[in-house]
This record gives sequence, C-alpha cells and structure tokens, in this order.
Amino acid sequence: MNALQANAYDLEQELAWLAELLDTRFKLFFRQDSAHADVLSIPPPDLSQSTSPYANFIRHYQLTQAERAVLVLALTALVKPQLLDIFFLKNQQFDRKFTEFGGVRGGPDGDFMPTVETALFLLADNLEMRFALQTLFGPEHFFSKHHVLRLTAGNDEPWLKAPLRLSEDYVAMFTTGQAHQPGFGAQFPARLIETRLEWEDLVLNAGTRRQVEEIETWLRHGETLMQDWGMAKKLRPGFRSLFYGPPGTGKTMTACLLGKATGRPVYKIDLSLVVSKYIGETEKNLAKVFDQAEHRGWILFFDEADALFGKRSETKDAHDRYANQETAFLLQRLENFDGVAILASNFRDNLDEAFARRFESMIYFPLPKPEERLKLWQQGFPAKVALEEGIDLEKIAREHEFSGSSVMNAIRYAALQALQRGSETIGLDELQQGIRREYVKERKGG
Repeated sequence: MNALQANAYDLEQELAWLAELLDTRFKLFFRQDSAHADVLSIPPPDLSQSTSPYANFIRHYQLTQAERAVLVLALTALVKPQLLDIFFLKNQQFDRKFTEFGGVRGGPDGDFMPTVETALFLLADNLEMRFALQTLFGPEHFFSKHHVLRLTAGNDEPWLKAPLRLSEDYVAMFTTGQAHQPGFGAQFPARLIETRLEWEDLVLNAGTRRQVEEIETWLRHGETLMQDWGMAKKLRPGFRSLFYGPPGTGKTMTACLLGKATGRPVYKIDLSLVVSKYIGETEKNLAKVFDQAEHRGWILFFDEADALFGKRSETKDAHDRYANQETAFLLQRLENFDGVAILASNFRDNLDEAFARRFESMIYFPLPKPEERLKLWQQGFPAKVALEEGIDLEKIAREHEFSGSSVMNAIRYAALQALQRGSETIGLDELQQGIRREYVKERKGG
C-alpha cells in the first residue's frame, strides 16, 4: 500500500469518526436522545499500526482527541465537504443561520467552510471548556508555530471568525503523501535546484570535502541530536554554513548534492525578487521564504549572499540606520531558522562580521590544484568521443589554472565544434580555442 492509498484508508475512518461527532453534537444541541454524553467521549480510530503520512503526523505530535478533531474538521472541507452541509440548518425562530455554528461560505458553490468558532461549537458545550480549547488556535500551539493551520480572519474581524485552512504542505502530506513544492514567484522568491550528478562527479579539495561531510552528518542526525539526545535546550536550531571561494569551484553543486544525498529539497533564493530599495520590502520578501521553510527540513541556498548579508555601513543618516536594522532582522531570521542555510560568497570578508560569528562552519572552495584539474578534464569529456592524438590532458591541467566550470565550458565548446564538423573526435585546435575563450571571459589574456 503506497502513501496515497494508506492516507485514503485512514481518512475514511477519520471522516466516519467526525460524522459521529457531528451527529452527537447536533443531537445534544437540539436536546435529542444521544448515546453519548459529549463528543469527546467518542474515541477516534486506532491508527497506531498505520504507516500512512497522516498517522505518522498524529504519532509525531501526539495529538489529543480535540486536536485530532480540529485537524479532521479542516480536512473535511477539502476532501468531503458534503459532510458539513448539516451546518446549513436555519434557525427558524429568527430565519437566519445559527450564530453558534460559525463558518463562512467559500468557493464558487458557497460550500460551508468551518472556522475556529465551528471547532469550538463542535467540541465545547460550556464556557470553561471553550476557553480551555482556545489555546489550540493560539500562536504558541504547534498548529500555528509549525504552519499546520493558516488562521487569518477578515479585516477587523475577531480571530474566532478565521477559517480553518490547512497549509498546502499538509494538504499534500495528508492526501497524496507527496511533499508540496511551492511555485516560484513573488510570493515565494526561491527556485528548487537539483542535479543529476553524484558525489563522485564533483571534484573537491580533500579538506573542503571533509567539512562538507559535517553538514551531511547534521542533515542525517541533527534531529536525533536535538530531540532524542535533548540538545534542543542547549543549541540553536538548524545549521548555518558559509561557502566562499572563486566562482565555478562547486559551491552550488555541493548544495545540490547535499540535498540529493539526504532527500532534502534545495531552494536557491532569487535575490532579484528579494532585495528591494523600498524600506521594509526586503524583510517582507525574505520572510516569505523563511516562513514557508520553517520545520520543513529544507536547505536554503543564498548565492552571492553579499547582497543580503554584506557589511553594515557607518550610520550617517536615517537610510543607513534603517539598512542596519534590516541586516539585524536578517540575522535574527537566519539564526532562528531550523533548517540548513548555506550562504555563498566569492570572498569571506564581504560578509558582515555579525553573520560570520554565527556560522557553524565556514568552508573555503579553492581553485582546484593540478591533480584535481586533471581529474576534471579526464571525466568531463563525453564517454563516446575520442581525443585527437597530441592532446595532453596532464599538461593542459598543469598549465591552465581553471575552475571546474571553466574546464566544462572549454569542453562544451570543443565538443560542439566536433559535432558541427560531423566528427566523434575532439581536435586539439578546438580544445585550445575553447581554452582561449575562457581566458578572454576571465580577462586573463593568453
């Protein structure tokens, strides 16, 4: 049984349980005979042996009966809205809906959307219980802190009127069992980046590789360290690392491979949609990323991080003062982020010292040495092509201090030239021309 099937099986039981809760609550409300004295005396289905993502969520958070009922109520509006049609009952005495039921009309068909008020009506039949249950919807409850529910009331409306909306992440988890991937745009200025390569395809300095392995260890065992070993009280959440060094030395590729090796999505922040000249807009744009990334296990990759986390300027006017406040905001969000944040820069000294002090690791990506460049040249060519006699890769690697990306650019050019002339052999002249083109781009001459 796959995740989708397991979720469907479990949710059928949960919806049947909710139907019984609703039937009981309405019988009690209208003073009709009921087999139960209150709704919370009706036990939920036993999902202790289920391996569905939904059941795993219930076990992970050790949901109480009331929390579980709220979760199912929010889900019902999406997967079986007809179950909530009972709330359309009209108060005949006043010829209007029952105020107690809460709810709002939603969608093109005017379906009933449960609100916080609806959940309190369902679960509480007296004020004491109602007040106690209100904590489920407060900012400190994991429903809010972990972005399970999005509770947003209309303008000037009390929070009790907020619809019970599940975040898209949890809707995906509780239905298809697949993680929701947010779409790139103004509301989420970050792109999912992936690679088809493996670790053996990436040529790194041995010292750099060892430091990168520390991040991989955190990704695999960090949760155990923080939760099972009780270090959450002693250590900051998450992991922050600075990748610095010349362009083309593997910083982005390393971030992608860390995600691939540990099953974590890697999102590259698009600075063109984040950095704004308008006061307060940069923080808002970055908050859109951090808010969605919290508690998701994502890797956030900030390329050219100097634009966001660069050195603070000397305070000369109100604009400088606000810029420094903006940096302080970014620092706080970075420090509180519970995932892995990787900042990439060409130069270590370009970043504000306040950020530098807070990195768990600072990893230098140097230009490859001759033996590393030789490996790049050797494994960079297409497997099915031959090299013209006279091409000495060892000599080329020794004489040309290229980054990995420059090596691949030269190989790309030479391979395309060979294809253009209909050959599966790359010529020496084509390769030398590709090398010269890289020197021109890097303004090295030669």
